[in-house]
Amino acid sequence: MEPRPSLWMRAVAVCRAELRHLTTIHPTDRPWELPVGAAIATGLPLFIGAFFDRLDFGLASSLGGLCFMYLPATALSHRMVMQMACAFGLIACYALGVTSQFVPFLAVPVLTFAAILVTMVCRFYGVGMPGSLFFVMVAAIGADLPVTALEVPARVGLVAMGAVLACLIGFLYSIHVLRRRAPHQPPPPTASFDFVVFDSVVIGLCVGLSVAVARGLGAEQAYWVPVSCLAVIQGASLRAVWTKKLQRILGTSAGLLLTWGLFLLPLGPWTIALTMTVLIFIIETMVVRHYGLAVMFITPLTILLAEATTMGQGPAADLMQARLFDTVLGAFVGLLGGIALHSPRFRGAAGGAMRRLIPARFRGGSAPEPAADTGTDLAARGE
Repeated sequence: MEPRPSLWMRAVAVCRAELRHLTTIHPTDRPWELPVGAAIATGLPLFIGAFFDRLDFGLASSLGGLCFMYLPATALSHRMVMQMACAFGLIACYALGVTSQFVPFLAVPVLTFAAILVTMVCRFYGVGMPGSLFFVMVAAIGADLPVTALEVPARVGLVAMGAVLACLIGFLYSIHVLRRRAPHQPPPPTASFDFVVFDSVVIGLCVGLSVAVARGLGAEQAYWVPVSCLAVIQGASLRAVWTKKLQRILGTSAGLLLTWGLFLLPLGPWTIALTMTVLIFIIETMVVRHYGLAVMFITPLTILLAEATTMGQGPAADLMQARLFDTVLGAFVGLLGGIALHSPRFRGAAGGAMRRLIPARFRGGSAPEPAADTGTDLAARGE
């Protein structure tokens, strides 16, 4: 018999395997025009806002531009229907978030409801990654946006204008790329009860729990907590959830250092617009290759999206510390939710109880096997 490996050797093997998971670069055939289109869709509103000296308007419109990220690799007709549906979803989530702040105790249930609903819709219709992430993010940003009741229609309208612009850019991009690439037609998703309903409810409750804990601990503008929670819990396996948790924390830590450096620069409306446009291009180039490296640039982008107009009003160290705390808290709750989702015992107990609450005509079969997690759904977003 071969000698049993020592505890030290097993620890080294585990560390090497962990390091391999964290540093793996995934191949992709994504066309270079896609990151360019994403940068234009979300960056152009920023330059328009800078031109009129209303960067806050440009930031609101750029949130609507995020619907470009949901452009699938299908035929033109399906592309545009999907993108316009996602545009409507972003507008609705932002409207829900921005109106919830006027009744403070509604923020948690509104974000929980939004996370459950959009996750169900994304899974039922086979929407690829980032899935419900951006919908929850714009709702969370809206919930922390300091506006008056009379400003709400204008803010929602700005998001809608950015979404319409992104749909136009998506249409032009699709015409161009479909001349060189045949459309991909994925099989229709299996809308099982476990995959669509059970998982969505658990994910939404974890998102709501993360927001409730953050607010209970006195966190201000804790929009980063539900985003971190949702990004981690969406892993296709427990291994993917754990890897995403580590990548999220490490990537955010490095991203906060990058944000600190950006805050030391004399940023004005034009330079902020240019910086955010470059960040979007880098993110869309990197996210299909390595999630942790993408998070390094997602961190300053999200901070600028939410707080670019208030830069310099407080110590940068306080902002960095708050965002790191939000990331750790959200990732921890997301990890707990991921453990629950991938626990057969929990699924059997909670799923059985949930099924008894659902009319029989709405129930499906068992959940399909999820695809291997590569940081994004290449079939849906990689052209």
